[in-house]
Amino acid sequence: MTLPLAFDILQSGVRLSLICAVVGLGCAFVLIAVILRASPGNERMRQISGAVQEGAKAYLNRQVMTISVIAVVIFLLLFFFKDHSTAFGFLLGAFCSLAAGYIGMRIAVVANARVTQAAASQTRTAALRVAFNGGAVTGLLVVGLALLAVGTFYHFARNMIGNDLAVRSLVGLALGASLISVFARLGGGIYTKAADVGADLVGKIESGLEEDDPRNPATIADNVGDNVGDCAGMAADVFETYAVSLIGAILVGVLTVTNAPAAIVYPFVLGGISVLGAICGILFVNFGGGKPAGVLMGAVGMSALVSAVLFWPATHQLFPNGVEIAGKMRSPTDLYFASLIGLLMTGIVVVITNYYTSMHYKPVQKIARASETGHATNIIAGLALGQHATALPVGFIGIAILLSYNFAGLYGIAVAVMAMLSMAGIIISLDAFGPITDNAGGIAVMSNLPKEVRAATDELDAVGNTMKAVTKGYAIASAGLAALVLFGSYVEELKAHITSNGQPFDFQFSLTEPKVIIGLFIGGLLPFIFTAFSMDAVGKAAGAVVREVRRQIQAKPGILTGADTPDYGTCVDIVTKAALREMIVPALLPLAFVILVAVIPQLGPVVLGGVLVGTIVTGLFVAIAMTSGGGAWDNAKKYIEEGHYGGKGSPAHAAAVTGDTVGDPYKDTAGPAINPMIKVVNIVAILIIPIFF
Repeated sequence: MTLPLAFDILQSGVRLSLICAVVGLGCAFVLIAVILRASPGNERMRQISGAVQEGAKAYLNRQVMTISVIAVVIFLLLFFFKDHSTAFGFLLGAFCSLAAGYIGMRIAVVANARVTQAAASQTRTAALRVAFNGGAVTGLLVVGLALLAVGTFYHFARNMIGNDLAVRSLVGLALGASLISVFARLGGGIYTKAADVGADLVGKIESGLEEDDPRNPATIADNVGDNVGDCAGMAADVFETYAVSLIGAILVGVLTVTNAPAAIVYPFVLGGISVLGAICGILFVNFGGGKPAGVLMGAVGMSALVSAVLFWPATHQLFPNGVEIAGKMRSPTDLYFASLIGLLMTGIVVVITNYYTSMHYKPVQKIARASETGHATNIIAGLALGQHATALPVGFIGIAILLSYNFAGLYGIAVAVMAMLSMAGIIISLDAFGPITDNAGGIAVMSNLPKEVRAATDELDAVGNTMKAVTKGYAIASAGLAALVLFGSYVEELKAHITSNGQPFDFQFSLTEPKVIIGLFIGGLLPFIFTAFSMDAVGKAAGAVVREVRRQIQAKPGILTGADTPDYGTCVDIVTKAALREMIVPALLPLAFVILVAVIPQLGPVVLGGVLVGTIVTGLFVAIAMTSGGGAWDNAKKYIEEGHYGGKGSPAHAAAVTGDTVGDPYKDTAGPAINPMIKVVNIVAILIIPIFF
């Protein structure tokens, strides 16, 4: 009975995963209909929500135009210097990455006023469900589109050019998704944090205004930024991580597994099953009850449980007699355990990041306490926490690598990464939940609703801040594992290319080889240069916002009394132009580093291998430190605003606002953008092997 089942899933596994992807997209459209049926509130609420929608739409349209020019240039280079299938894969990956972020963001800005109305006229639970469903649209779009794009491209390419070339062409799709993600992450991050920092520095510190006060000229830009950064940017980010992990697993399967067809189908099957798991998690939130944080974490647990149960029969039916990996036989149970490691890593990263960034635990409370003694001690405490927060995730990543490699070699690591990324549907739902609740609170203040409504949205927003930090930790940890798989693919692909030309593979990636050490130094430098450019970009754009807000307040003193209306559009225009201008140089840095190393004869493939590892190692530490520290600074401010250590208006609060302002570009611009940057470096390295070596 087992063999026919294995034969069936082997033949139809990819098609079944595509069906699951379509089911996920169908559920996303059902959620869109549910959200649109909810009341958007009174006329004032609709006006404010409309202004945020228009600002977000205008920015994304201009970002798409800017990115498209660069994408067309890269498409032409691949078309003429690589091959046609890789070029079209690049185009598909770029388009789907943009689409996932764009559609998800559009739904988020529609959901915000509906969350405010639910909090005002119904209950906190109703508001939680509207906000989560708005985020779940993005989550289902990410996994559905990624699975559909990779599966459809592979299916058609395999029929047209054969299996081997089809698999190698998938690297182009991965590059398209990753490169667009870097631009979306950087552009959205620069936008949101320039507006946020500018609004806080003048509005809160200089003018004593509350968060989202309508008298602050930068408040609409700030609300727009939440969506283009945390919805569109994160969606593109995790879309590319998911697609790259799926493609990396397929590539490693072809290069290291004897029974390649089953090894190719298995990652698709894991992804398809997890779409069903994400849908179960969404149902849990909509029909469950309890505290917001508990309900959301319960959804993650439900999604993981469904996936873990269904992975077992799928693995045993696909590999009934085991499989030979790198010359060694592995049982189906070995592969199942490798997939379980990925699911467990998701839970571990969620718990660790929650501990370091939630108001309910000592790390955030320690920063709040440090704020009592001034701005400097707040900054010191936040920096220290970010660095402390690297230890546990990196330690568990090391354990996960060791165990999954022990179970099934490099393919085992790829399976663990794919299982971890298969949870993206529910995790991204949590991330997009954050900006929706943040905007809902802003609409409550600007619409002059009762303070009880803002209190309800603030409770959800505090949970949302933690969820955003959790998602970034998840994305970065999975990126570290995915990049390791890509590095293994680089070595195997280089070996296959060299030996196919009749030459011996005599490259030594050894620490006793000076060229490897040089590569490690160059690669280790890249995340620091990349984040420096990113932070500079936020600082420049925020400075422009600060000057504009000051100018408006000086020109129209009646703004602060409510007699004059601020010009919100000018601040929106300033950050839009600054974000699009400043994102280009850092986004192109990883391409430049890889190509320069490859072109210089004295460096070459061995140094490039060192570059890949150096980028992974330092990038992982820098990204975790930045995102955890920034999230903790934000919630330390909210902890004080709840009445601790003097509450709002106290010296401790002023210090906490400064810390939050410093942490903004850490957690929402530079830190998260390292994730796609790492993978761009690895993917470009794989692509250029036949061109330069």
